[in-house]
Amino acid sequence: MADAFEVDVIDDRAHLRFRDEAAHEEPAVTLDAFLADQSNATAVRVEPGDDARALIPLLDRIALVEVSFPTFRDGRGYSVARILREAGYTGELRAEGDVLVDQIPLMRRCGFDAFAPRAAVDPVVLKRSLERYDHVYQKAADGAAPVWKLRHG
Repeated sequence: MADAFEVDVIDDRAHLRFRDEAAHEEPAVTLDAFLADQSNATAVRVEPGDDARALIPLLDRIALVEVSFPTFRDGRGYSVARILREAGYTGELRAEGDVLVDQIPLMRRCGFDAFAPRAAVDPVVLKRSLERYDHVYQKAADGAAPVWKLRHG
């Protein structure tokens, strides 16, 4: 098993970046600290329960949004990603924490493009997971055309 934080996986849609804590260029500040203008940070950490919509007027100041997944069962981070991408955020969107390999394809559909999983990720398993399905069934932040649209133009 390869060290998850050194894995670079490239597929036909996006480049996936994996990073360990030491690789973060700038520590992310909490959403509350960022909104209170307590720093000139360009990296913001969003915790479950935070309202990411508060960032929408400030997206041009942010280079990284790190979304916390304290447990794989907490799916609120998916909504954060979708809200920010649909609002036009184009910077790095990183899922951090209890990120499981089978969640990464779904996280990508919501708009995540970087990952900092707590546990190691086997690159072979990740590659299989990313290649498992050729088509999607609904519209999402990744812009992939749903299979019904492909069938019916």
